[in-house]
Amino acid sequence: MSQSVLQLDNAKMAKLMSHYAAFKVSRNAPGVVFAAKLPDAAITAYKSGKVLFQGGGALREASIWGVVDGLPEAKKSTPKGETLPDRFSELSVIGSDETGTGDFFGPVTVAACFVSSEQIELVRELGVKDSKQLTDDYMRKIAPDLQAVLIHSVLTLTNEKYNEVQAKGWSQGKIKALLHNQALKHVLRKMNGIKPDYILIDQFAERGIYYNHIKNAREIIRENVLFSTKAEGLHVAVAAASIIARVAFLEEMDRLSLIAGVALPKGAGKIVDEAAAKILLKSGEDSLKSMTKWHFANAQKAKKIADLKKQK
Repeated sequence: MSQSVLQLDNAKMAKLMSHYAAFKVSRNAPGVVFAAKLPDAAITAYKSGKVLFQGGGALREASIWGVVDGLPEAKKSTPKGETLPDRFSELSVIGSDETGTGDFFGPVTVAACFVSSEQIELVRELGVKDSKQLTDDYMRKIAPDLQAVLIHSVLTLTNEKYNEVQAKGWSQGKIKALLHNQALKHVLRKMNGIKPDYILIDQFAERGIYYNHIKNAREIIRENVLFSTKAEGLHVAVAAASIIARVAFLEEMDRLSLIAGVALPKGAGKIVDEAAAKILLKSGEDSLKSMTKWHFANAQKAKKIADLKKQK
């Protein structure tokens, strides 16, 4: 079993815990302050600041947070996934990506976009690059232009629906896989028989796990589908999809913020717990549940904070 160990400072440790909040599991071993279980990796953080990554995806996940086992930075940051064809970035591709999975407040959104080889330069001119290099405000500005010129589909899974299917035992992996498959299906239908050279999914699960999640779907998109991490940097179709998905997430957060009467914070850290506790005290559990991913540990933390405030 592959494994890597990193030493993180407090700031990075907090970011790591927020990043994997949706995958948090209980682990009572001595010194453990946080543990998460992904489909292909287990992550264990200790009081000492050391983080242990184990499993097939250990190197991939560890490389997000630092230089792994003394490997050069350039090598550790290489995308992981399937081998792509030569000059892939110049081909006609449907890309898909998702956002919102690590945020306590707000939905999960998935978008798929078709960018033909003739549109690649136009999309770049519109300002598309890896969305992790762009601000939310900038993405809000360019998303309407992308939606106007690209064949796309964007799906927003509301918190109510998310909580409903999660309570039935659906994992986040299954939820994301079904949304990706649905978005890809919509885009292909809008293309009226035109076929892309390839479909590239920003990888959150290995191929076999992905298709196992959607095995009961009425229609499954399989032809010329590729998976890779860091896919936003491999083709502008995925980068465009990421931006459209992000803006859909932000727009739903705007709507929920109006209902809550406060600007809802993103992520899953302490500021989120405090905001959730305030909503809990003001509007009650049903209201808070309707705008959050209720299985996150933040729900219980918010209840504890609210109980303490009631006692004062």
